[in-house]
Amino acid sequence: MDRPSKTADPRTPHFDSLEQEAFLNLWRTYDRLKAIEEALFGEYGLTAQQYNALRLLRAEHPDSLPTLAIGSRLISRAPDITRLLDKLEERGLVSRRRDATNRRVVNVAITDAGLELLGAIAAPLAECHRRQLGHLSPQELGSLIDLLAAARRPHESNGF
Repeated sequence: MDRPSKTADPRTPHFDSLEQEAFLNLWRTYDRLKAIEEALFGEYGLTAQQYNALRLLRAEHPDSLPTLAIGSRLISRAPDITRLLDKLEERGLVSRRRDATNRRVVNVAITDAGLELLGAIAAPLAECHRRQLGHLSPQELGSLIDLLAAARRPHESNGF
């Protein structure tokens, strides 16, 4: 598809390349969609990172995950996974226990309170996702998912 020249209209922002235009559009879209989600998580006293950690732990329930495994599976990197887990533990949403065979490993499990919180947030979060992307058709969503996966593929070592 031919794209109109961005330099033809001085009112249109200038981009150095199609890659730059695509990246800046992706960043702007992320910022707009993230604001909607942050407002929801704020109502529950959570960050998106904390929610993601709880979601990962729920998938392993009743088993636990080592701290490093949680950090490696988060959607976006958490530079201080220990502090993130400290906050969840203070609220009684997770429990931590040192591995009996390797004292350097700390295993983390979701608590009943954590499961209850995820249950309470499930319907509002589904509505949040509908507000974010529900205006797109299933075909458009599938194409978007495929394009985003293709864009990040060369930059990921462990897939998604």
